[in-house]
Parts: sequence; C-alpha cells; structure tokens
Amino acid sequence: MRAGSPRLLREINDRAAIEALLRNGPLTRAELEGIIGLSKPATAQLLTRLEEDGTVLRTGLRGGGRGPRAQLWTVNGALAHVAAVDLTPDSIDIAIADISGATLTEHRAPMPKTGVLEAFHSAVTKATTQAGLTTDVLNHVVVGSPGAVDPATGLLNYAPHMPGWENKNIPEELEALLTTSVTVENDVNLVALEEMIAGRAQGVKDFVLLWPADAVGAAVVVNGVLIRGATGGAGEIDAMQVPDHAHADTGTQRTGSRYGDLMASPAIARLARMHGVSARTGQDAVAKALSEGPAGREFLVDLARRVATCAANVISVLDPGLVLLSGDIAQAGGTTLADLVAAELRHLVVPRTPVRLALVTGKPVRSGALHSALSVVREEVFGLPAATTEPFRGPQQGAASSSAP
Repeated sequence: MRAGSPRLLREINDRAAIEALLRNGPLTRAELEGIIGLSKPATAQLLTRLEEDGTVLRTGLRGGGRGPRAQLWTVNGALAHVAAVDLTPDSIDIAIADISGATLTEHRAPMPKTGVLEAFHSAVTKATTQAGLTTDVLNHVVVGSPGAVDPATGLLNYAPHMPGWENKNIPEELEALLTTSVTVENDVNLVALEEMIAGRAQGVKDFVLLWPADAVGAAVVVNGVLIRGATGGAGEIDAMQVPDHAHADTGTQRTGSRYGDLMASPAIARLARMHGVSARTGQDAVAKALSEGPAGREFLVDLARRVATCAANVISVLDPGLVLLSGDIAQAGGTTLADLVAAELRHLVVPRTPVRLALVTGKPVRSGALHSALSVVREEVFGLPAATTEPFRGPQQGAASSSAP
C-alpha cells in the first residue's frame, strides 16, 4: 500500500460520515456505523477525530427500549452560514441557514423600483441580524432572480420587469455590498434544481420545467446538467412568438403573439371570461374553473392549448423524458391541467412526453437557492462533491457547483 493511503482512507471515511449526518440528521454511533459500513472501533475513532477538530458535536440522546439511551451526533452548523434569496420585482424573500441546513431565520421585505441595491443590502442585513449574525460571516449567498445574468458581463438580461437592476454587474456589486461570494441564478432554474433534489425529477436525466404564468420561464436539464446557453438565456421563452391556439377569441394576434402576453394573469382571466368563468386573476380563474362544470372545462382546455403550443417547440427540439409544470397557475390547475396539456401535445408533437405537476411547492425558488448555497460551502468546507449544475458566480470567479444537501 502506498505511503499516505491510510490518511486518504481516513479522509474518505470522514467525508462519508459527514455526508451521512448531513443527509439523515443526528445519528447514533451505531446508526452511522450501519450507513458508512465501518467497524464499531473505527466509527468511534472517526467520531472522536471529527469532534476534536470541531466538525461534529454531541447533541442529546436517543431513547426508547429497555437499554441505555444512545448519544446522538450532528454536524457543527456554526462552521459556515449561507443566505438564500428569492428576488422578484415586488419583494425580497430571504432565508439564513447554517452549514447543517438548519434555517436560522426568514425575512421578507418589499423591493422598491429605485435604490434596489440599498434595499437588497438592508434586507439581507436585517435577516442576518435576526439570525444573530453579521453579513461578513456569510460564506455564500445565492440569489434567485427572473431573467438571466450574462456570464460575460454580469448584466441581468431577459428581465425588463425588474426596474433598477439594469446596467449593473449584479454579482460583482452584490459581492461588494455583502463582502462575500454571491451566485445569481435564474429563478426557474433553481426550481428545476429543487425538483432534481426533492421533487419529481429525482433520477430523471432529461427534463424540461415550465413555469406558465406571469414572466413565463423554462428550465432545461440534459443528462443531469442544467443548460444555460451562451448568454444565460436558455429557457427564456417569455418573448417567444407563438400562435394562439385557444378557440375563444380574446383579441390576440392569432398568427403569432408573445408567449408571455398569452400567459399573463390578465390574459388568462380574459380567456376565462370568454368561457363564462369570471375571476379577478388568472390563478383564481384556473382554480374556479375546476368546479365550474362544462364552462370551466372548456376554459381549461383552451388554456392547455396555449401552454402546449409553446411546450411543443421545446419538446420537438429536446425530446425530454419529462415535462414538469410549476408555479401558481400550474398548481391551481393541478393534475387536471397537466393531463389536458399532455392531451394537447399529442396533437402537436410525435414524442409522447409525460406531463406532470411539479412536486415542490411553497417557496421553490428560495429552497433551490438554499440547496445551491449549501452545496457550495459544503464543497469548500468538507470537500464534498457537488453536482454539475454550476450556478454563475460572476466573471471574476468562474462557476460554482451546486447540489443537494
């Protein structure tokens, strides 16, 4: 055996133990032993070694049964901290977490139309203060935003609805504000990442995630890798010109309209009214249609025609193994809308691609940002391998990897 091999084996075993603790939460020595496959003495030595260097901590006891309670071990969360941010034209939604993945605090603040950098800095500062930290101890920040950052310039493209953020090298300026490394990632890309980690895309190598709502977007994953394109604009389908295949005439350009205009909330509500379903927003219209009988069904079929018209273009080029529908409109329509989109696609494309409702709900953008940030710091601190999604971190730094916790 080569000199140095025992040390290498210890490092491999240490990483396996850390990864098991991060994935499963607090474990007893016996539980950890079963997961990583070491002997009882070797596992005990490993835990002692990791405790002495501050990597793991004792955290209570596990009871139950007639025997003595067993010591629990966990990763020392204080080793690093991250911030995950969901940035929209109207708000900034922040979560602060430690390296174990434990969320320390959440904070949401309005996003003004001017002074956006100052508002961003103020919101992140308040969130870190709530967590008992300061921004200079954040090891990494991931920001999910509409549009896409051009890797050559750092400018936010494809996002005219984000006033105040234009003509800025956003990663560079945010890093200067927070004095830490910052990843800026497209919001829908982060949702796709979250579906790969905790949703319906687990184990799916090729899929497309569509966000058919205001500021329509898509994420494309090929062979397990998120595709961004030369300027970061892969999946920016909002401006794609598509015909309106809805049977009800709502005054659109029937031969070709901007897809985002067809899928905006007012446009969906207008289409619903043409079918006798009255609602204030597109989301309300879709939810109401599910209980409106034939009129509601006709509206949902027409809406599915609009969704499918754009999806067909993507499917014809990529032939993915799965199409996921995400966002408020998709969740409001549920499996009914997904099934109707699949039925419409059978008239438009040869591949019989399954269409499913995305599984991750709640705050999928922020959740994806959190997993991405944790992946970066876990690679830096523990040497754990990261996935190949590589979110953009700014021209001066190159790409950083992201993965599940």
